[in-house]
Amino acid sequence: MVSFCKVLLQLQRTMAFFLPLVLPVLLIVFSSYILQLLRDSRSRLPPGPWPLPLLGNLHQLDHLPHRSLAHLAARHGPLMTLRLGAVLTVVASSPDMAREILRTHNADIAARSIGDSMRAGGHCENSVLCLPPRHKWRALRRLCTAELFSPQRLRATQALRQEKVVDLIGHVADHAARGASLDVGRSAHAAALGLLSRTMFSVDLDPAMAREVSDIVDEASVLAAGPNVSDFFPALAPADLQGVRRRMAKLVKRMYAIVDEQIKQREDSLASGEARKNDLLDVMLEKEGEVEEESTYDKSHNTIRGLFTDLFTGGETTSHTVECALAELLQSPDSMRRVQEELKNVIGTKPQIDETDISNLPYLQAVVKETLRLHPAVPLPPYEAGSTVEIQGYTIPKGAKVLINIWAINRCPNAWVEPDKFMPERFLGTETNFMGRDFHLIPFGAGRRICLGLPLAYRMVHLMLGSLLHRFRWTLPEGVEKDGVDMRERFGLALSLVVPLHAIAQEMH
Repeated sequence: MVSFCKVLLQLQRTMAFFLPLVLPVLLIVFSSYILQLLRDSRSRLPPGPWPLPLLGNLHQLDHLPHRSLAHLAARHGPLMTLRLGAVLTVVASSPDMAREILRTHNADIAARSIGDSMRAGGHCENSVLCLPPRHKWRALRRLCTAELFSPQRLRATQALRQEKVVDLIGHVADHAARGASLDVGRSAHAAALGLLSRTMFSVDLDPAMAREVSDIVDEASVLAAGPNVSDFFPALAPADLQGVRRRMAKLVKRMYAIVDEQIKQREDSLASGEARKNDLLDVMLEKEGEVEEESTYDKSHNTIRGLFTDLFTGGETTSHTVECALAELLQSPDSMRRVQEELKNVIGTKPQIDETDISNLPYLQAVVKETLRLHPAVPLPPYEAGSTVEIQGYTIPKGAKVLINIWAINRCPNAWVEPDKFMPERFLGTETNFMGRDFHLIPFGAGRRICLGLPLAYRMVHLMLGSLLHRFRWTLPEGVEKDGVDMRERFGLALSLVVPLHAIAQEMH
């Protein structure tokens, strides 16, 4: 009893010591909260859920923020304000709101809102994905448009894509001969990375290095899009409390080293008198100075490192689309039968499709559109308001973070019949496409920040998926067929399936 009394006395003394310190802090927090609510009410911000002190609306998001935000938008409207920690955030969740932001006010909302992890290793200063819309960003986009994704360059590299698809078909055929199930996403990603490596360097990465690049991209995707205290409370960012920036810096350093190795080999070969290969690396070595402003250009090749890292990262989106398309078709026998009959009628006995065949395959195109509608690889691209704008009577203040919920927009019930159902037929006989003009279907975004690699992704997805469906009959492993395909998502820079799709291929006879 005496010991218990001593404990109570000590606790009382401790509280007496800390109470004078805690009360002022609580008073400051409460006062700041009330002032923030008053400011918000006078600022004509879009409506939104009531924020908590300090946390704001963070408690209302889960591990799939695009879905959480869609549920909130159903209650609070297609243009919605949230407080994510200390960050004022506006979310657009309808085609009309996306059009307002990405077309009408695109000049004022064209900058990317950059997470703290993306600043690791100085990558943001060299990334076309992160750079503000100024000289370097414009120069990089012009260079990519002219030298990588132009119609002329794509025609010139068509044989490379066909070769990579042949490699993919051979890999699948080997599994088919053994009756082994195939990891569809990883196989498609390996093919996409192989194509990118050939386009950039004119060589394939050795298998160990290719696997390392794939692992780096996968880990970086999760790190960059995962919850990070530094993103919600920027004042705490220098402390990097979760160590996200430090871990990302190691990945950036390793990826840059892989690119540096290719640069050194190329510079050595050119110095020894070997002929140019006229690939993207040769182009970048020649024109890197045009991208940098003269006052900052130091021949460090940071621009090449940043661009090639971005391109490798983009390969994940292609494999995600192929994997999700096959997963949906395996659950939709009628759609699978219809697309394979179309391929048989159009392609005949050819072992794989050519790019010139794509325009003659409307149902295959519809399957790809429907897959991108339901499973956009980047569901929640972040922007930042460069100046204050007015949208339908509401104010988006300068500096606010702006999220375009592509996942919700592509499933808008006012734009689509049975929006959650996989139904490729909805695209037959329509002119709807994903090139950024139809705002109810924007899986690649729209406006100034529309995905640079869209022309290449269009060709690769149709080639890979069409060839896989034309050459092979697909079934699910026994356990998966019984339980159904697990379509749960893992959020990252690009979405992926929590459980990778494994399927069994059989050669068509």
